[in-house]
Amino acid sequence: MPHLLHLDATIQGDRSVSSALSHRAVAAWKAAHPTGTVTRRDLGAHPLPHLDHVALEARNVPAEQHTPEQAAAHALARELADETLAADVVVLGLPLYNFGPPSTVKAWVDHLVAPGIGYDPATGDGLLGGRDLVVLQARGGGYGPGTPREGWDHAQPWLPHGLSLTGLEPRFITAELTLADVNPAMAELRPLAAESLAAAERAVDELWPVPATAAA
Repeated sequence: MPHLLHLDATIQGDRSVSSALSHRAVAAWKAAHPTGTVTRRDLGAHPLPHLDHVALEARNVPAEQHTPEQAAAHALARELADETLAADVVVLGLPLYNFGPPSTVKAWVDHLVAPGIGYDPATGDGLLGGRDLVVLQARGGGYGPGTPREGWDHAQPWLPHGLSLTGLEPRFITAELTLADVNPAMAELRPLAAESLAAAERAVDELWPVPATAAA
């Protein structure tokens, strides 16, 4: 039975464009896979603990020697990896905060990049590859080629590097200028914002076409 892991990281609630796009992607996937199942983890509402010295030490100590705190940290990393391994598709809603990813997404990545959990320490091979990672990104401003802030988006280039040891390879669908509707200084950019959002929505809708027999 096909399975999808749905991750969101917004702190914007119902106002979030990244979450709206991720939910749209999940709906498109479910339409194409009516027998499929979904697991959801809301990193914004329920943040993961950041990688700390306890979690780091747990990676360097045999399991039978773990303290209770180290055992809990190791179990969390294993749980996150197992969620990923159980999925054929991972959908991640990724907002851009202060030109980078939310720290909750960084924490998710940090827990996955663990020897024996996210990668094989003997060979360096990733242990979480073989599944589709679709990232729905929302950027409040414009960061494309030729814009004043070209290159200021540090979330999109970082994520493939951050996950590289695990074998996960993200592909991105991005809507930008999402603050144009609420920022008077960006009012003249609202048509471009609408175009960007519409293009992202079309790209989402084309991810998993519904089979003709299912649509009939």
